[in-house]
Amino acid sequence: MSTDTPSRPEARNPRGFADRRGADLIAERRLVARVSEVYERWGFEPLETGAFEYADALGKFLPDADRPNEGVFALQDDDDQWMALRYDLTAPLARFAAQGWETLPKPFRRYAFGPVWRNEKPGPGRFREFVQCDADTVGSDRPEADAEIIAMACEGLRAAGLDADQAVVRVSNRKLFDGLFDAGGVTDPRQRLTALRAIDKFDRLGWEGVSALLGEGRLDESGDYTKGANLPLGVATTIEAFLASAGDAGLSRAATLEAVARAGGLGATGEAALEELAAIDRALNSMKVSEGAVRFDPTIVRGLEYYTGAVFEAELLLDTTDDKGRAVRFGSIGGGGRYDDLVARFTGERLPATGFSFGVSRLASALKAAGRGGAESVRGPVVVIVFSDADMQHYLDAVSELRNAGIAAELYLGRAGMKAQMKYADRRGAPAAVILGGDEIAAGQVTVKDLDAGRALAAGVTDNEAWKSERPGQRVVTRGELVATVRAIVEGARTGS
Repeated sequence: MSTDTPSRPEARNPRGFADRRGADLIAERRLVARVSEVYERWGFEPLETGAFEYADALGKFLPDADRPNEGVFALQDDDDQWMALRYDLTAPLARFAAQGWETLPKPFRRYAFGPVWRNEKPGPGRFREFVQCDADTVGSDRPEADAEIIAMACEGLRAAGLDADQAVVRVSNRKLFDGLFDAGGVTDPRQRLTALRAIDKFDRLGWEGVSALLGEGRLDESGDYTKGANLPLGVATTIEAFLASAGDAGLSRAATLEAVARAGGLGATGEAALEELAAIDRALNSMKVSEGAVRFDPTIVRGLEYYTGAVFEAELLLDTTDDKGRAVRFGSIGGGGRYDDLVARFTGERLPATGFSFGVSRLASALKAAGRGGAESVRGPVVVIVFSDADMQHYLDAVSELRNAGIAAELYLGRAGMKAQMKYADRRGAPAAVILGGDEIAAGQVTVKDLDAGRALAAGVTDNEAWKSERPGQRVVTRGELVATVRAIVEGARTGS
C-alpha cells in the first residue's frame, strides 16, 4: 500500500495579479464612481464591452511587444479563432464604433471602466490585471476635442482627491517626432516605434538610458536586455538636442512651443504638430485650465503604436513610499491621445478619435502609498456583540434596526467570547460596538461603545485601573435610542468630529 501523500499546491497568486479586499477595494470603487460622475457631467455616455476580443481586432498595437500573441493573454476558441483578453478599453471601442457606426450619434462620446490585462513584466504599482476608466470622443478632428479631454482629465484628478499641485497633465504631439524621423530618413515603422518607446522612458532612464535604446540596446538592472532602435547617430543627436530644447518645466505652454520651434528640423509634419498644440493651448486657456495643471512637454510620446497626434500623460507629484517607508515613484497615473487610424483598420476609412484613460488601480495604489485614500478613509460596519444563544432574537432585532436605518451593521457570528469579539470589531475598523448583555436586555437598555473615541482616549491613559473605571467612549442608553446614538457616532467618524 502506497504511503505517498498527495502533493499540495502552494497558496500563491501569480505575479502582477493582486488580491484586493476591504478598504482598498472600496477606495478603488469610489475612484471609479467619482471619475465616472465627471465623465457623465461632461456629456459622455457609458459603454461596456466584453473582456475578450478577437486577436486580429486587437491588432499589433500592444505595449512592449512585436507580435499579437505577446503582451496579451490569448486562447484559441473551439472554432480555431484566437481570442485575447483586452489590453485596454480603446481597441474594443474602435471595434464597437466600426461595427455600429451608422446607428451611433456623431461624434460618439462614451466612457467605460473595467479590468484590462497585459502580459508584461510587473513592477511597483504596475499590474498584469488592473482597472481603467476611459472617456473618448470618436468622430471629431477638432483640436478642441483634445483640449476638452485634457480639461476633463484635470477635473477627474480633482474628483479623485488630488489638489491642483499634486498632479500635472503633460501634453505633446507624436507628429513632432514624425517630423524628426522624416528629416533623418528613418522610414521603417518598426524602427520608429522602437525609438518612440525608448523616448517614452526618458523621465525614468534619463538621456543615457534612452540613448542606449536608440542605439544597439540596453541591459537593465534585472539583467533583461532590451533591443534598441539602431537609429543613425545623427538622428539620435538631433533627438537629444530636441529633448533638451524644452527641458525647462517653468516655461508656459506657449513658450515651450516657441522653444521647440527654435530647435528646428521638424519639417512640415512637425510644424503642423506645433499648430495643433497651439490650438489646444488656446482652447485650454478659454476653459481656464491653468499652466500648472497642463504643461506642454515634447518628451511625452506614449508607448502604444496607435497614437497619431496629440498625446497626454497625467503624472502624480505626491511623495509616495512603500510599506517599509522607502520612497517609490509612481509617475504616470493616466494618459491618452489622438488615434485617427484605429477605426480605419476595420472600415478602411479614417475616423478621427481622441481619449484619456485613468489607471484606477495604479492611482489607488499611489494614493495609498502617499498616505491618502487607504484603509483610514474607509470604515467597517458597526458590530453587534453576541453573548448567548438564548438572546439571539435581541441581537438580530438590533442589527436589523441599524441596517433598516441605512447604517452598515454586522452581527458577530463566530463563537468567541466578548474580549475576542471586541478585538474583532477593532480589526474590522468598526466605528462602534453594540452590547446587549442580560442586564441591558432586562433593563430595556443597550451599551454602545464608541470605538473611535476609545482609541483616541486610550492613547492618553497610562493607568490601567483608571481606564477600567472611566470606560472611555462607552455609553448606556435606552433601547429606543440605539439607532440615533449609533448614527451620531458614525456621522461623527465620517466628518472627523
